[in-house]
Amino acid sequence: MSTLVIAGKAPVVAYAELIAARYVNATLGKTAITIEIVDDKKAAPAVFNGKSENVLKEIALQFPHIFPSDSFNDEWIGIASNEFIVKNFSKLNVSLEKFDAHLNLRTFVLDTLKPTITDIACWGSLRSNGMLGSIIKNKVFINVTRWYTFLEVSPIFGKSFDFLNESLKHASKKNNAGNNDKSGKKKETHKANFEIDLPDAKIGEVVTRFPPEPSGYLHIGHAKAALLNQYFAQEYKGKLIVRFDDTNPSKEKEEYQDSILEDLELLGIKGDQITYSSSYFDKMYELCVQMIKEGKAYCDDTPLEQMREERGEGIPSKRRERSIEENLEIFTKEMTNGTEEGLKNCVRAKIDYKALNKTLRDPVIYRCNLTPHHRTGTKWKVYPTYDFCVPIVDALEGVTHALRTIEYRDRNAQYDWMLDALNLRKVHIYDFARVNFVRTLLSKRKLQWMVDENVVSNWDDPRFPTVRGVRRRGMTVEGLRNFVLSQGPSRNVINLEWNLIWSFNKKVIDPIAPRHTAIVNPVKLHLVGPDAPQEPTVEMKSKHKKNPSVGEKKVIYYKDVVIDKDDADLINDGEEVTLMDWGNVIITKKNTDGSLEGKLHLEGDFKKTKLKLTWLADTKDSVEVDLVDFDHLLTKDKLEEGDNWVDFINKTTEFHTPAIADLNVKDMKVGDIIQFERKGYYRLDALPSDGKPYIFFTIPDGKAVNRYGAKK
Repeated sequence: MSTLVIAGKAPVVAYAELIAARYVNATLGKTAITIEIVDDKKAAPAVFNGKSENVLKEIALQFPHIFPSDSFNDEWIGIASNEFIVKNFSKLNVSLEKFDAHLNLRTFVLDTLKPTITDIACWGSLRSNGMLGSIIKNKVFINVTRWYTFLEVSPIFGKSFDFLNESLKHASKKNNAGNNDKSGKKKETHKANFEIDLPDAKIGEVVTRFPPEPSGYLHIGHAKAALLNQYFAQEYKGKLIVRFDDTNPSKEKEEYQDSILEDLELLGIKGDQITYSSSYFDKMYELCVQMIKEGKAYCDDTPLEQMREERGEGIPSKRRERSIEENLEIFTKEMTNGTEEGLKNCVRAKIDYKALNKTLRDPVIYRCNLTPHHRTGTKWKVYPTYDFCVPIVDALEGVTHALRTIEYRDRNAQYDWMLDALNLRKVHIYDFARVNFVRTLLSKRKLQWMVDENVVSNWDDPRFPTVRGVRRRGMTVEGLRNFVLSQGPSRNVINLEWNLIWSFNKKVIDPIAPRHTAIVNPVKLHLVGPDAPQEPTVEMKSKHKKNPSVGEKKVIYYKDVVIDKDDADLINDGEEVTLMDWGNVIITKKNTDGSLEGKLHLEGDFKKTKLKLTWLADTKDSVEVDLVDFDHLLTKDKLEEGDNWVDFINKTTEFHTPAIADLNVKDMKVGDIIQFERKGYYRLDALPSDGKPYIFFTIPDGKAVNRYGAKK
């Protein structure tokens, strides 16, 4: 075993070396490198197995299967260790300009699909520089910010400061307690712990599963479950199973099944296996018969409401002591054939009718259903319940860790009981909090009602919390993934504001969204002066001043322009204003019809003007657009248990603002994400048709209210 000693209060903290050691331990699933944090400002920043020189390279050389030699770039690692730690802004600025240009078309420092030791070196050096915080916050270098924040989402990177801080506290407590060895030297150790603590997880052996029921479209809660399962599987170099829990033919359709696969693909999720619970119907049937024969299950024809009442009161069913022979007769003949008698019965596990945990009060494990199944047709008349099916199929498919939301926690004991009763392999359960958003319903039944009642247009309505809905509103896969990973496997159940997830999305789209212009309620402004073009003049300008790689757009300059009426109303006669990306104008007259006249004053100082205005040349080149904003579907943040949710449906949730936009809109395609300057981010949802203009949906940017007053 190797040892890395980090001086936690060194002038330049060795974050890169710390992250590299944590990365090794996480990859191997064990403590291959013991990490010691010492509270000594005079100690070497990092010491690895007694060596204090080239520590990062020493770690890489010892673990070449994790850090191959071609991932160690001497040039960038040299820049990181010598230039990124400099606290002189003008010097640091030069280095970061070079780094920003290098990252322009790259996700990571090298042309790789995942971060390398070179990324660790660069990120660690920047993390140790106290000047970086304001640089990242103010997005001085958009590509550096994108790269840095993307890596920060990973606990190995982002939690390194917390790890160091906690370790220092740990060391300090030991020092205060007089924790000395026999020689009198202080002894502080702290082993690295991988933040995602999966019991008995071994590299290459972890198998997770995402088991959606094909009874509706994938929503954002499912997306979190799917992404976390994929994350764990990849972190442990294991396998992800996407399994359709198709045990209720009354609700399930092949349409939903196909849509779920399509949406998972949109999210970048592809299971190593795609399986179906229905493939195991024969085996589950055999196991149910086995439980009946062993006296662990019985058939019950108690009416549903009475059964619920008895379970709630802890009263045993009168059918609980039926003989094994009678139970077998009812299940294998009556229920299996869907007879009149069979339809009256269900099969219940014989656990404990008065257990404090009510999920153990003889739960139903099989019931009749005569609806044809979308995969097995009319072969079956009996189907297993979710609680019987899931532990069995998890065990049969080799799942090692069943990750599911915390509302199933009471059922964990039931899950374990099923495995024990059937002598099946143990499966570990890990609970995480479900995603809850204010003023949002995630129940598929309630969402279906909204579709059926025309509250929304369909399952991809931009007001819906479905993957298709938020994608149509302008959510990016990267933004959604970053949000989910930032939440992690926390067990804290909270109601989140939508602003949070949209702020993650803004970080993704802002560096790459082309800038365009839209004008609402146009007001004419006539310009005079030698610099005012007498004929429309087209110039090519950058679509994104901070990111030239986005491309160029056409901008028309002309003596007559239009500006927003809201802006025009604020202008005083004689005031100097700035036309963005052109120059200053002195307003010489406000006409009675609302139009304006002005004189170009291009040598004027834009820093001294109060109003910076967007504008368009007043020509026939502009295009009509419809800017559409949306409000929440519910009027109440959180519905209480007794609330009738239908009473809280928001009746006005869609807002349209007609506008004109620059001619470059004609070159756009559906799905393009742009920013109309001073108005916000938009996604083009539809091209002109049937007399309707280009339709743009607003993309929330994490702020509470947009320019036009609709909540985000």
